[in-house]
Amino acid sequence: MLARRFLWVVAGLIVLILIGALVYRIFAPELMKKALVPTVKFEEMPRAPTMTYADAAMWIARPDIKDNPALWTPKDFVDDEEKQGHQKQASVFFIHPTSYLERSHWNAPIEDAESQQRARLFVRSQASAFNHVGEIWAPKYRQATFGAFLVTMQDAERALDFAYRDVLLAFETFLKEAPRDRPIILAAHSQGSLHLTRLLAERIAGKPEQARIAAAYAGGWPISIKADLPKLGLPACQTADQAGCIISWQSFAEPADPKMVTDVYDASIGLTGQPRAGSPMLCVNPLTGSPAGEAAAKANLGTLVPNKELTDAELVTPGVPARCDIRGFLLIGEDQPDLGEYVLPGNNYHVYDYALFWANIRADAERRLANFPAK
Repeated sequence: MLARRFLWVVAGLIVLILIGALVYRIFAPELMKKALVPTVKFEEMPRAPTMTYADAAMWIARPDIKDNPALWTPKDFVDDEEKQGHQKQASVFFIHPTSYLERSHWNAPIEDAESQQRARLFVRSQASAFNHVGEIWAPKYRQATFGAFLVTMQDAERALDFAYRDVLLAFETFLKEAPRDRPIILAAHSQGSLHLTRLLAERIAGKPEQARIAAAYAGGWPISIKADLPKLGLPACQTADQAGCIISWQSFAEPADPKMVTDVYDASIGLTGQPRAGSPMLCVNPLTGSPAGEAAAKANLGTLVPNKELTDAELVTPGVPARCDIRGFLLIGEDQPDLGEYVLPGNNYHVYDYALFWANIRADAERRLANFPAK
C-alpha cells in the first residue's frame, strides 16, 4: 500500500511539473513583463556635476584602471607567438549588455552596486576577447532596465534614448583620450549592441572616425540587412579576413523557437525608415568569419564554461558547432555544454553569445586587424 501511494505521489509530481512547464511556455512573456517591467513613470535622472567621463571612476575598464576586468583570461590560456606580436595595436570601445533588472527605475543608477557587479562580469567574459589586440575602454552608463525590452511603450523608448546619451558622451571622451593614430574596434552585446548600431548610424557613418573602424562586433542584437545595415556606414563581413565591417550573431540551440525575438523585430521600423518585418537579419558565423557555411564543433577554438559562482570560467575545446539559418539566427546544434541556468525560453543562448565563441572571436579580431586598412 505504501509503495502504491508513493508511486501516486511521484506520478502527481510529474504531472505538476509538466503542467508548470506548459504554463511557463505559454505565459512566459506575460510573467516576465509582470516581474520586470517598471510600473513607475519614466523620469530622467539628473547628472551630477562630477559625473564626467574624464573621470576614471565612470569606466569599468580603461588603460589606467588597475583592477581592470577586461584584462582577464582563462586559467592556463596563453596567446601564441604570432598573436603576441600584434598586441595593443588598436583601441577597443566596448558597451556592456543589460545588467540592471529592477522595476524601481527605468534606468540604472550609476551607483547601483548589484548591476555594476554584473556589468563587470560581462566585461570580463566578453570584452576580454579583445584584450590581446587593443586597450579596452568600457564605460559605465545608465542603462535601460531589462523590462524596457519587453514592452513597446513610450517610457521604454525614453529609457533607451537616455541610456544612449551616456554612451555617446563616453564615446566622445574615448575619441579624445585614446591614441588618435590607432585603429578602433567597436564591440558590444545585447542592449550595448543596440546603442552601438545607433552610434554607427548617427555618429560614425560618413564621419572621419569611420575610416578608423577595423571591425564592429554587434553581438546579440538583430540587425536587418534591408532596413538597418544601409545606415551603418560599414558593410557586413563577408570573408574571414575582411576589415572595416560588421559582425553580428544571435545564438540558439536546436530546436530553436525565436518567437520572442521575431515578434518584436517584425513589429519594428529599421534605421532606414523601412519596416523590418520578414527581412533577414545579419548573421556572421563566429566560426567561419562569414555568413555562409556550416562549421563543425572542431572549428570552435574554445567555449568559456563558467563555474556555478560565476567567479571564473574554463576554456573548453572543442566548443559548439554553428551555422546561420535562412532568417539570420545562429544555430548551435542540439548537444550543448552545461553553461549554467541562464538559457532563455526558446533555447535562446543570448547570455552566452560571446562565451560560446570566445576563442574564435579573439582570433577573428586579430585577423581583421592584421588586414586593416582593408586592401
